[in-house]
Amino acid sequence: MDARNGIGGSLTGVDLLAEIDRLRKERNAVILAHYYQRPEIQDLADFVGDSLDLSRKAAETDADVIAFCGVRFMAETAKILSPGKTVILPDMDAGCSLEDSCPPDQFAKFRADHPDHIALTYINCSAEVKGLSDIIVTSSSAEKILSQIPASQKIIFGPDKHLGGYLSRKTGRDMLLWPGVCIVHEAFSETELLKLKAQHPDAPVLAHPECPPHVLDHADYVGSTSGILEYAKTTPAETVIVATEPHIIHQMEKAVPEKLFIGAPGADGNCNCNICPYMALNTVEKLYIALRDLEPRIEIEEGLRVRAKKSLDRMLAMASGTVGMGDLGPAPVTGD
Repeated sequence: MDARNGIGGSLTGVDLLAEIDRLRKERNAVILAHYYQRPEIQDLADFVGDSLDLSRKAAETDADVIAFCGVRFMAETAKILSPGKTVILPDMDAGCSLEDSCPPDQFAKFRADHPDHIALTYINCSAEVKGLSDIIVTSSSAEKILSQIPASQKIIFGPDKHLGGYLSRKTGRDMLLWPGVCIVHEAFSETELLKLKAQHPDAPVLAHPECPPHVLDHADYVGSTSGILEYAKTTPAETVIVATEPHIIHQMEKAVPEKLFIGAPGADGNCNCNICPYMALNTVEKLYIALRDLEPRIEIEEGLRVRAKKSLDRMLAMASGTVGMGDLGPAPVTGD
């Protein structure tokens, strides 16, 4: 018995897909799936995409319930934008290494120690950290937002030091970086990637900016999940190497089945270690139970929600056209 998720007894004989469809209608629910979810969850979702784009799409629906198949900070963002809707997450333990790397109390102290800095904070953080931030950014909006901030203004960028470092190298903007990393993108191996490139010399490498510099140095395109997907669909290359969580390849194969997509390897020579363990906690079974019981449920205190929404609203005011686009540019990055 898993009391947290309400899993008790056997689901043997239950037609989970039929039951999910029934509950989706009965609950007036919309099901969201991030690109990093298992293929079977992506295929049953109403919307598949980037985290903020999904939350905005859900907010535009008349659904009473949002079932977010992703990780906790994504479901929190959906609740911030849709306070009147019930937001459920199939497994409340589906966290994020970037969120974990930036505890709110430590971030508050860091901000207090640097009062002349504003905080640009990557959306992969908790609602509490969003509430402590000035402007939330996504990987697709960060550069556009940076270009609107006076060069004299000092900036804290967190929690992803690799995204912050990429932006610093690309724009020449010096920022004080919080030392967080994504465990998935950190796992890619430069040595194994070079071996793969040697085997497929004409294959472009598409990388998420959460990757460390030694991976981005070899990328032909750097962008968010949506940007990577669009590049993969439109490039004339017949083989593409993908340096992000490999479940996004499911959408690529559906869109252009004639192409070969290869996940960039980890240190063990394959991409298995690059599957996000948090995203993998969500299953079809847990989604069914969450819709059945309307638990686990995301709740955010209203004062905190308003503070967090203010930083999101600033991002949307400065770069709303970038949401769901994901293009950080085609140029590879060099440097440390």
